[in-house]
Amino acid sequence: MDDTGWATGPLLGFDTETTGVDVHTDRIVTAAFVVRTRQTTEVRTWLIDPGVEIPAEAAAIHGVSTAHARAHGRPPAEALEEIATFLAEHAAAGVPVVAYNAAFDLTLLDAELARHGLPTLPERLGRPVSPVLDPLVIDRWRDRHRRGKRRLGDLVELYGVTGEGELHTADVDVLATLDVLEALLLRFPDLRSVALDALHLAQRDAHRSWAEDFNAWRRSQGLPGPGASPAWPVEPRATG
Repeated sequence: MDDTGWATGPLLGFDTETTGVDVHTDRIVTAAFVVRTRQTTEVRTWLIDPGVEIPAEAAAIHGVSTAHARAHGRPPAEALEEIATFLAEHAAAGVPVVAYNAAFDLTLLDAELARHGLPTLPERLGRPVSPVLDPLVIDRWRDRHRRGKRRLGDLVELYGVTGEGELHTADVDVLATLDVLEALLLRFPDLRSVALDALHLAQRDAHRSWAEDFNAWRRSQGLPGPGASPAWPVEPRATG
């Protein structure tokens, strides 16, 4: 594909809903891809039985209970293989993967693949995962001094994105993420002319800079914990 004409598509949107927020130990419950071109939008979804209890607080967000996942969900290894194959095939063809807070979904997917003895995304691609477009990272980078939260719902409201369905279902979140990316490209049209490889690297560097500043602020406030990982779009695999 044309490396500077990427904004016209295709774009591969990706999102997951999970049992929690730990990318190394939590499990995928639902996943969705949206392949968008100027003419078409194709949606693919998966419901997975994660093999563990889905905490009530997670089910309250995405609407999938343990009982529902056990009754209707796919076996995780089977579904994860399909998800990874679909993503890797598109990434290998140069189609940008669009994910909001990509380091969460891509790191969690890689951890799930390793957990089930399946090849990770870098192993399938023979290289790091790229190209990735992350509206969260782009928004922080290009509008760094704006105050307020930057959750997907916040950017949907900020940029006047309208869509169908409630956020926190994977397919609705993907569609909203693609719409937010489009709004960012309207606000910062110079991004359209940046080659995908260069834009991927710019986001990597922007995320690292943000994480370093955020972690320095945490230390200045005496806050415990490791803070934000500087790695993007996939965090190193947990060991030990």
